[in-house]
Amino acid sequence: MPRPFRIATALSAFIAMAGQAAPPAAPTRQLVLIDKPAASPTTSVPPEASRDAYLLVYFKDETHGLYFATSRDGYSFTDVNGGNPVLPGRAVAAQQGIRDPHIMRGPDGAFYLTMTDLHIFAQREGLRTTQWERPEADYGWGNNRNLILMKSTDLLHWTHARVDIAKLFPAYRQAGSAWAPETIWDPKTRRMMVYFTTRIAAGPNFMVYSYADPAFRTLTAAPKKIFDYPNPKVNVIDADITRVGDRYHMFYVAHEKPGNIRQAVSTEINRGYVYDPRKVDPETKASEAPTLWRRHGTDKWVLMYDVFGVTPNNMGFSETTDFVTFRDLGHFNAPGSPMKATNFTAPKHAAVMAITTEEATRLERRFATPGG
Repeated sequence: MPRPFRIATALSAFIAMAGQAAPPAAPTRQLVLIDKPAASPTTSVPPEASRDAYLLVYFKDETHGLYFATSRDGYSFTDVNGGNPVLPGRAVAAQQGIRDPHIMRGPDGAFYLTMTDLHIFAQREGLRTTQWERPEADYGWGNNRNLILMKSTDLLHWTHARVDIAKLFPAYRQAGSAWAPETIWDPKTRRMMVYFTTRIAAGPNFMVYSYADPAFRTLTAAPKKIFDYPNPKVNVIDADITRVGDRYHMFYVAHEKPGNIRQAVSTEINRGYVYDPRKVDPETKASEAPTLWRRHGTDKWVLMYDVFGVTPNNMGFSETTDFVTFRDLGHFNAPGSPMKATNFTAPKHAAVMAITTEEATRLERRFATPGG
């Protein structure tokens, strides 16, 4: 029988120990951590025609927590918990903060959520005595070692595991980063492929892939490089891979001028991505964390990215049908933009997944219920 653990209880206890006032009642509405996946009434994926709503997952620098927002039209998004985290990072992360959430639905009907275990303000908030987990001179800015893997059958009850790549794989004992993990189903191996950004010590970042076990609690093979950037000294981060027809489109970030978002395409899921030097986003300020999603019932694809170079940071959007030309849709709530965030601001490193109206309503009702 799954053993639930109310995350809010742990958060309240931590705050009390720190001598701070307890948070207001609203944040007690949280996701529930369980030991085993809850029984699901169905293991099948809902028909595509019924997946006409959207779930946006994001985090905020202020809290290093996870947030959910829903939409019925793919343009206007509303946070289900009134702008409060649905999951505090302190409940699941070794560094007591999470970043870079990504979510997808597997062919088994389950939901797969991945996040970075990293708190960039932990010293300021009294969570550790040093700026970083390990010395920056040796392991670089924002160094960490853990990925967070979570699995659910209902979007409300989640298993959770931390994967320390430095302990798990000898080749990565000196890993300086384990950032921005994402998951995609590999139809050839019939396994969940997990890909993410890493580096050795304080060297340049690069992107790798591995495969998860069926329980989604660990990685089963040493990560391998998934893409060779022409200049190996350039930091290459934040891959997002989507199958479109018979091709895989990888959007990623290359830290050189011009920087921002690039695209590489392959007919194989984990190799053969062809370098294309063209910048695809329209931003004049720095952006990262690209993610791709399709508008329901159309051939339009939305490329979303974190425009961290503006203050306050915001999400940017472009739309394409041919993956050659991208139409600028602007930022959330910007003048002239059709993209709206109704009750939240400054989301970071977000991802969008298609869900059914029933699933969206269930989430909204759960978080609208006090103590839910």
